[in-house]
Amino acid sequence: MTPINNSTSRLNTEQKESINYNKGPLLIVAGAGTGKTFVIVEKIKHIIKNKLAQPENILALTFTEKAAAEMEERVDKALPFGYFPMWISTFHSFADKILKEEAIHIGINPSYKLLTQTESVMFLNSNLYKFKLNYFRPAGNPQKFTESLYQHFSRLKDEYISPLEYLSWAKSKQKSDLEKEEKEKIIELAYAYEQYQKLMIKHDNMDFSDLNFYLLELFKERKNILNKYKTIFKYILVDEFQDTNIAQYELIKVLTPSLTNPNLTVVGDDSQAIYKFRGASVSNILTFMKDYKNAKLISLRKNYRSNQQILDGAYRLIQKNNPDTLESKLKISKNLISQKSSPTPAEKINLIWTNDSDEEANAVVSEIIKLKEKYSYSDIAILVRANNHADSFAKTLSQKGVPYQFLGPGVLYKQPEIKDLIAYLK
Repeated sequence: MTPINNSTSRLNTEQKESINYNKGPLLIVAGAGTGKTFVIVEKIKHIIKNKLAQPENILALTFTEKAAAEMEERVDKALPFGYFPMWISTFHSFADKILKEEAIHIGINPSYKLLTQTESVMFLNSNLYKFKLNYFRPAGNPQKFTESLYQHFSRLKDEYISPLEYLSWAKSKQKSDLEKEEKEKIIELAYAYEQYQKLMIKHDNMDFSDLNFYLLELFKERKNILNKYKTIFKYILVDEFQDTNIAQYELIKVLTPSLTNPNLTVVGDDSQAIYKFRGASVSNILTFMKDYKNAKLISLRKNYRSNQQILDGAYRLIQKNNPDTLESKLKISKNLISQKSSPTPAEKINLIWTNDSDEEANAVVSEIIKLKEKYSYSDIAILVRANNHADSFAKTLSQKGVPYQFLGPGVLYKQPEIKDLIAYLK
């Protein structure tokens, strides 16, 4: 049996402290490029190496499948052969795994079908006339609001609001000063939410928001099952904590009650919260120290990705979010310190101000052509907020004969020649 790989020589002081601390809850505030995933992997290895827990007693949760796979691969390479598989997964996969075993205890078929967003909307459409809808099923276009209804129901479950709670709230609004039409909309939504959940269970269906919601229901209704998993998981580590939603954080709190001084480590950074539109609640990371009063706080500030010029520019911009930031509330510094050495001083950040997207694209591509004197095209990247924002850049790059590669989902089918080929085949 080979020993666990040792990579502690690469750790800085704050990273070592984060890895070695195992006396209760721990919040690691990890800025961009400070090696947070590396720290979680090293912490898992430290726990196993020092026999603080067996691999099967460690639960590591993250936000995306890609991040979970990366973490699992790193840990797997570090462990000797013969170890039991660890619980490294996304919140959804974790919930799905337990519900497949235990859902029968709350009257749910463990062989349920997990629906994608598209399938869930199609399910809504096919059952639309089983809902008591007036405003949200207009006669001229009955399916107009189905996707919005699905999104609304998903958000309710992400915030762990049950149909009963929502209906109770909607009924209380009927006595308020709201306009009659608004009251009707609210009560209509509440009954539709209740009906949607009943229909999904009746047809043995689940959507992704159901997974965390029903796992919480299972744990709260069946204490014996909750205690079973609390006994299994002696160490829980959560990556990208700023991207968790209310139901996911509630799940963590149920598994690791603050009064038990649990071995809970959460790693995140409120400045990197990007999934609020999907229900992520940045308040989770802002209130963690209140929920776990005995928690230790460690801030990782050494950045291994960018030069100081970029870090300083980003920090000045993020300061505009004060006082609603972790840095302001906890009185800590999140000003990152670059660990990259460069033979030449970093150039100043240049702001190009234009009137519209076409003008912006022309200015950026002109700048790229100038940079070609010192760099290769492969050294240059354009980052955009959303995929469709890249269209004007792609058009201008093509017009000016600048080669480019667009990295994004569904790119192949957007290429003119592929679109022509599909049209021809049709």
